[in-house]
Amino acid sequence: MSEKAISPRQRVLTALAHQEPDRVPVDFLATPEIWARLADYFDLDAVTLSKPDFFQPEREIILNRLEVDCRVLSYDMFCQPPVSILRKDGVVDWWGALSRSTPARMWRQRLPNDEWYDIWGHHIRIAHNPTGAYEEFASWPLEGAESVEDLHDYPWPQPDWWDFSPLPDVTRRLDESSSAHIRFRIGSVFELAWQLRGMQQFLMDLAIDPAIPLYIMDRLTEVHVENTRRALQLAGDRLDMVYFYDDVATQKSLMISQGMWEEYIRPYHARLIEAAKAFGKPVMYHCDGALYPLIPQLIEMGIDLLNPIQADAAGMEPEKLKREFGSRLAFHGGIDIIKMLPRGTTQDVADEVRARVRVLGENGGYIMASSHHIQSDTPLENVLEMYRLEHRYRQAD
Repeated sequence: MSEKAISPRQRVLTALAHQEPDRVPVDFLATPEIWARLADYFDLDAVTLSKPDFFQPEREIILNRLEVDCRVLSYDMFCQPPVSILRKDGVVDWWGALSRSTPARMWRQRLPNDEWYDIWGHHIRIAHNPTGAYEEFASWPLEGAESVEDLHDYPWPQPDWWDFSPLPDVTRRLDESSSAHIRFRIGSVFELAWQLRGMQQFLMDLAIDPAIPLYIMDRLTEVHVENTRRALQLAGDRLDMVYFYDDVATQKSLMISQGMWEEYIRPYHARLIEAAKAFGKPVMYHCDGALYPLIPQLIEMGIDLLNPIQADAAGMEPEKLKREFGSRLAFHGGIDIIKMLPRGTTQDVADEVRARVRVLGENGGYIMASSHHIQSDTPLENVLEMYRLEHRYRQAD
């Protein structure tokens, strides 16, 4: 901590107000392999841990050891669906999802063959690689639909499949351990929709006859909006930000045309933003890749914080983003997970962190983090170097 008694929450709020805090705030997201190696490094086997309920205790300890300023609560921590959606021999597993990048639990049902389903019915299997494993999609539940009528009998989640009543106690307990800035993750629309239909078929539908994609996105958005309303009513002022994600870009360009995004995707995103703004909450948006052409519209729509700032994607150079949008938009991320963290030296990592802090942190408006979840092929020494406290203090040019 700094000499001044500034809390992690206040540090983030100051940065988001486009003022320079005592140091740049940081966030942390990683794959399970990185979490496990950090637990070994900090010798957490020797620490008496409480029983996990909504959070994995060792991961929360790791965030405190690294002096991370942010925490994430997610809609899928609070799932309480009817037992009728469980498949034969399926069991609820809160902790095994490989996409669980934070201490928070995540609802999944697991089958004996190690295939998984999430609350939306996505069919997931595990793919292994030399340093770890990933989730990938095993099938597309709505692939065979030929009309909107074919979608009516799908077991669409309803808002009553969630119970947010523990939220006030969960935030209180987080305050006792960290006084962190807390954001609430509400999910996505475009991504969840194509993951149900299959990307190729979904994009063909959008181009030829968008009725099926629009119906799917309507159903998802209705749930997200109501879940957001219920969560924010319960949590009050202690949820600091609302966060949603939708990848609509590649490393080189948008995934779909700008006109198609404006016609078909923007209206759904606008509804999510409006749900948060109705409670006076700032909004964070995640989109990988070359998002530059959409940034002016995102600002116009009310996006306050943009993640993950992949500096090697076309048009996403930090200097350019800060110069053109830095007075109206804050940035989250920026430390490359593709080349720098897995392949760079500790000196390379230190140089990149200091460069991002210097450029994006000028006049506030920056939360330092990786440009996606820190991957399993990343050397532990590079992770620790990235989070060295001294790198967070901005040095002027």
